[in-house]
Amino acid sequence: MREIQETTENEEHYRDLCFKCMRPKSNCFCKYTKPVDCKIKFVFLMHPKEAKKQRTGTGRLAALCLPGSEIIMGIDFTKSKRLNEILSDPQYYPVFLYPGDDAWNAKKEGFKDVLNGKTLLAILIDSTWFCSKKMLKMSPNVTSLPKFSFNGSYKSIFTFKQEPYEYCVSTIETCYYLIKELQEAGIANPKADPEPLMDTFKAMIKFQLQKENDRINGLIPNSHGKDWKYTKLKEIPDYLG
Repeated sequence: MREIQETTENEEHYRDLCFKCMRPKSNCFCKYTKPVDCKIKFVFLMHPKEAKKQRTGTGRLAALCLPGSEIIMGIDFTKSKRLNEILSDPQYYPVFLYPGDDAWNAKKEGFKDVLNGKTLLAILIDSTWFCSKKMLKMSPNVTSLPKFSFNGSYKSIFTFKQEPYEYCVSTIETCYYLIKELQEAGIANPKADPEPLMDTFKAMIKFQLQKENDRINGLIPNSHGKDWKYTKLKEIPDYLG
């Protein structure tokens, strides 16, 4: 995983962090990650605010599981030297993961012909929907790319975070379902096991739910000003393991 960061950070803030998953070393998630060598190039365009969401951000965890993936931070990506280098590399066929009637999907007739032996380059926006709007408005080099979306319908298991629409899934889930569909279509490496993506995601969800219950039970202090409003214990689903 390669990361391009366009902002400077306070070294003191990072003293006790794992520099891979950017979480506190006391609850580092790297032990859950395993390489998913799907032969797809993933590039995560991360809003600077998303980079600070160590509790619920999943783009970084996805990137840790995907060899050769890159994280590029910014807002206006027309000015991103690295992204423009990747987009102009003839070995890749770039697509922008975004829904639309004109979007390709893994089963759409003719997509294999369009690839023409090139490596699929999947560009994902990793940000809140609100911040994504500004990123998209300022980055025509991204929005002008061919769109790619799912063939199937999926529902997020992100139990402690409310998505804006039912069909929205997290960044790490997007990678998981995309790989599964591309494998079925004979495009992604059929030998790659995408389950580490979902395993890592489930571990993160379970951790957050347990920490919330610990807070409610008085085992750890409140960390947000409105925590006092939330006193109902969270159910930890069996599927989280």
